[in-house]
Amino acid sequence: MSAERYAKLSGLGSALPERVVPNSWFEGRIETSDEWIRERTGIRSRRFAGPSESTASLAADAARAAMRTAAAQPSAIDLLIVATCTPERFIPSTASFVQARLELSCPSFDLNAACAGFVYGLSVGAAQIRAGAADRVLVVGAEVLSRVLDMSDRTTCVLFGDGAGAALLEPSEEPGIIDSLLALDGRQAELLTVPAGGSAEPVTHEGIEHRRNYLRMLDGQSVFRQAVVAMADAATAVLQKAGIGPADLRAVIGHQANARILTALGKRLGLEPGQVVIDIAEVGNTSAASIPIAMDRAWRAGRLSPNDLVLTVAFGAGLSWGANLIRWTAPPPGTPGV
Repeated sequence: MSAERYAKLSGLGSALPERVVPNSWFEGRIETSDEWIRERTGIRSRRFAGPSESTASLAADAARAAMRTAAAQPSAIDLLIVATCTPERFIPSTASFVQARLELSCPSFDLNAACAGFVYGLSVGAAQIRAGAADRVLVVGAEVLSRVLDMSDRTTCVLFGDGAGAALLEPSEEPGIIDSLLALDGRQAELLTVPAGGSAEPVTHEGIEHRRNYLRMLDGQSVFRQAVVAMADAATAVLQKAGIGPADLRAVIGHQANARILTALGKRLGLEPGQVVIDIAEVGNTSAASIPIAMDRAWRAGRLSPNDLVLTVAFGAGLSWGANLIRWTAPPPGTPGV
């Protein structure tokens, strides 16, 4: 009888644009201040992509870093999943451009679950390995949100940043990706959306005049409340299924949308403050990239060690949400090549 087959994390990487945009950049452009932004979001600055940077270029940089930490050559990658809601182009997939940059020859595709994209991607990648369809899967979350932001709308423009994060999954005899939960409530899709640009509403001169080609959030308070409840419920369900209590977790790495949301999530789960990773101050909300960026930075800072239990949890447009329970298996940051 063959042994069970699972997926584990073997490599991590992240990439941020060079340009740093402090809160003060928005002062004078919209009615806001550095103090107002910091108090309500926990954000001090974020990164915006420059003319030579894009979703695909950042994704490729993060993926290369993940491959390097796992000592994986391009020929060893069996599948590439790129989670993004700010694609390189409408056609073809962003994964096409990332695959070419990385000189891969594997099947590759995009996945759009907005801010929950990486959680979805990790679940899909782990399932492919468990099914025996792939041995090494690259899961990348990458966004250039600055190019869909209405810089006159202070409810959205101060929140977001650009960046990418990646994880390499490999087979394991023991569960590394222990379990996942994915959910969606499409009835609330209009709460957070870019109205124009798809087949329902192509971009027109009139649409541009009314700024319908930019991101809109209709009810920020409702999104805030639902984010805390949905992420806490998803986290609780995954933990209960695995028979693990919150106190057993080394870290909860939630979608970095707002420091207040992450703090409220920790309280709702009964976690100690040190268990909740908050890495939004210098990065901002990078949507599908936020969890892998925070994960990579926490790991490189020495906050995560082999055998630690880590929970990722996200909530985003769609409305989509989900969670992954992970047994940490990435090598220590001091390992040669890392």
